[in-house]
Amino acid sequence: MLLNRLFIGMFLVGITMALGKIIFYQDMNIAQAIVDSLFKAAETGFELALFLTGALCLWMGFMQIGEKAGAIKVLTKWVSPLFKRLFPEVPENHPAIGSMMMNFSANMLGLDNAATPLGLKAMKELHEINPNKDTASNAQIMFLVLNTSGLTLIPVSILAYRSTAGSANPSEVFLPILLATACSTVVGLSFVAIKQKINLLNKVVLSYLLAVIGMVTLLIYIAINSPETAEIISKVGGNAFLLSVIASFLILAIKNKVNAYEEFITGAKGGFDVAIKIIPYLVAILAAIAVFRASGVLDEIMKGLKSVLTLLNWKYIEFVDALPVGLMKPFSGSGARGLMLELFSNPKFGVDSFVGKVAATMQGSTETTFYVLALYFGSVKITKTRYSAGAGLLADFAGIVAAIIISYQFYSVL
Repeated sequence: MLLNRLFIGMFLVGITMALGKIIFYQDMNIAQAIVDSLFKAAETGFELALFLTGALCLWMGFMQIGEKAGAIKVLTKWVSPLFKRLFPEVPENHPAIGSMMMNFSANMLGLDNAATPLGLKAMKELHEINPNKDTASNAQIMFLVLNTSGLTLIPVSILAYRSTAGSANPSEVFLPILLATACSTVVGLSFVAIKQKINLLNKVVLSYLLAVIGMVTLLIYIAINSPETAEIISKVGGNAFLLSVIASFLILAIKNKVNAYEEFITGAKGGFDVAIKIIPYLVAILAAIAVFRASGVLDEIMKGLKSVLTLLNWKYIEFVDALPVGLMKPFSGSGARGLMLELFSNPKFGVDSFVGKVAATMQGSTETTFYVLALYFGSVKITKTRYSAGAGLLADFAGIVAAIIISYQFYSVL
């Protein structure tokens, strides 16, 4: 199992690096730093689960209202022709289809806080029709890879971080992130489709893809010709979408005489149960990442890469300073975000430097594969993840490479 190997490998590599620093560099603080990071990771895992408890209760409560009021059924009909081809194992009009669509919509709008609870609900519903309870089904793998490839139309959080850091033009990274994350999604979708023998050239699939392409093209046009409008859409669009969803659920509940309060409580109880189950999985993956990062392994990899590129007289090496963000992202979203914010505040670089922009583009180009893998599969106690991690990492790699190439096309290297 890949997660088992990753867990053991990150611990052993980190501890080996720490021993090397103690023996060869007399760094007597490294062991304490790693132990401190372990306890901090455990605390962070619990805090994340605590935050998710509230978020899960909130959104699973509203999803319960939407389901009973008939809103999810309507949404399912809209996307059923596409999902029937991408998820052939899922019965027509199954509740999981509506949950998956809501999750994808929240991800595309950069609404992480809403996307995770909706994704956990979708994974739970997909698991109900999974015949092998300890093994990821084709539908669960397709869902997870589309989730981790993270197609983002409006990167709300990244634009907010850039604005807070004092960027002169926070929305400048809007278009590069859109293009990079689209590359990640296309690669992830194509890989899983080949593995599962799904025909993406089907006219129904192509019609939906063309609709998404049309939406992306419209956003690109707005970003190029009216940056001010693009920034307003980024700030307002996602939250307005969520509020409209909640309002529509409640209106339908009134129309169909559904007791919204009682249904919300029922859904929220299910959210609480899921939150409790995921704590061990969160602590495990965050502890492994903490040891790997605190030991300095990542820093040494970056130094080595920069030295090799310099020796080879590689012309474009500026991106290397931002690369830790891309390498950390598959493991930890908060870790990658921390590295990005460090670059924003570093006097050597800054938020509007080439390195700062590349870091922001990498942060938005992919999702946290191993975190999502541990969280989503852990919530339904799947231990055999098959090729899901490999597919997610391939999508991550495509997103990071695309982010680097696109950055050199869009940003001037000063």
